[in-house]
Amino acid sequence: MAAAAAATSVLAGDAFDTPNPPPPIPQEDIMGKPKPVELPADVAAKLTGIAPEKVALIKQGQTGRYVEKDVLFDRIRTLPAAELITYIDAIAALHEQVEYKEGRDAKTIPLDTRSVWFNAWKAKRPLVMDPKRDPGPMDLGRYIGGRRGGFATFAGAPVAMTPEDLRAGKVDVAIVGAPLDMGSGWRNAIDGPRALRMTGGAGGNDMYSMINPSSVLEIVDYGDIAIDQNSTERSVAHVREMVREIAQTGAIPIVIGGDHSLEYPNVAAAADVHGKGNVGVVHFDSHYDVGRNGVHWITHGSPVYRVLHEGHVRPQDYVQVGLRARGPDLETFGWMRNKGMKYHTMVEVEKWGWEKVMERALKEARTNTKKLWISFDVDVLDPAFMPGTGTPVPGGLTMREAQPIMRRLCAENDIAGIDIVEVAPYLDTSYKTALNSNYLLNACLAGIAMRKKGLPPGYFNPVSVEHGQDAYYGPKRKS
Repeated sequence: MAAAAAATSVLAGDAFDTPNPPPPIPQEDIMGKPKPVELPADVAAKLTGIAPEKVALIKQGQTGRYVEKDVLFDRIRTLPAAELITYIDAIAALHEQVEYKEGRDAKTIPLDTRSVWFNAWKAKRPLVMDPKRDPGPMDLGRYIGGRRGGFATFAGAPVAMTPEDLRAGKVDVAIVGAPLDMGSGWRNAIDGPRALRMTGGAGGNDMYSMINPSSVLEIVDYGDIAIDQNSTERSVAHVREMVREIAQTGAIPIVIGGDHSLEYPNVAAAADVHGKGNVGVVHFDSHYDVGRNGVHWITHGSPVYRVLHEGHVRPQDYVQVGLRARGPDLETFGWMRNKGMKYHTMVEVEKWGWEKVMERALKEARTNTKKLWISFDVDVLDPAFMPGTGTPVPGGLTMREAQPIMRRLCAENDIAGIDIVEVAPYLDTSYKTALNSNYLLNACLAGIAMRKKGLPPGYFNPVSVEHGQDAYYGPKRKS
């Protein structure tokens, strides 16, 4: 019932499950919440002539956003009376400018509803306008061998355009582009889908398992999701609708971004189909993306909070891997711990080693939930392997660390969906960003194929493990 209600609200045009206008922010979710300040006697004495409401700002800790407490006290102690009044007035004026003020500030972004093209960007062309065809995937390759010419698609897969195509083709995996980068101040993730289609690596044999995913799975390219490139909020509603459309057919959606704001509609769509609380998330990222209290409802730095706050995923079912950026601070780590989230930083990797951390994360992913969504921000990888991303951070994972865990997550869990985001190819003077992203996609597909074939966790094909000409690792094994 809840899933149906969520779906109805989105189809009605609401991008988020949180009411608009929203209720007050829960106290525990306020980032940088001011803490009351006790004024030393000499400081209080100097403030005697200051307006009470301005002194109250200091006592409430509000001024801590703009000036450190010790610096403020030092200025109060040393400034002459006239200069002190000017100084405190300036801080109070700054505080008034920073916060929202009714009647002065716009609280919504206006749209011109008179436009006859208001929804043209996402209006689907009726099938009756096209030549009649039987539903099912369509192979756009011109030739039999090699890259096959024709049109570039994800992993060289045939294309599908409708849910009827997915059902008729009994599609296992539908890869879809979501070229959205309005959720990030660092542009060009819009070209991620195009770059992955044009670059090799996603299709073909996986040497670890000796499985060619396309020989086991029905894989299609589901095209790109329409994006309103002037509005993230409008776009995520349609992304959620389209990801849900794929999942409702039984196919696994793999979303190629686009920036990380996409995680919100992706995971919300999975919860729409499978039920809130039934989907867990493993989130690879150098950043924690639990931004709270931001001005914009959704950005690439806040999808985790939005997903948790709206109840699509329980905090105890959320696992993060690879954190190392300057955030979160101690307060946010405390918030994450209090919520029950699980996180694995590169500090943990340095202390305990990748293998141990990987096994811990894999175990956590298998706990509690029926379905698993994998959200892979490519900046979790070291910039040596992934230079084309908007917010790179040194000291990240290597490809040899990332591929096995992606393969195993997909082989050992019932996958609700996957997103690979923040690929910004124009920031890369080589083509390694798109190439490595495609190899990660191939690892995912191989893992899903391994699960379909019923192969055990951590499976390696014996032929790949060693040459078998002697008993160096133990008794000789047949291929």
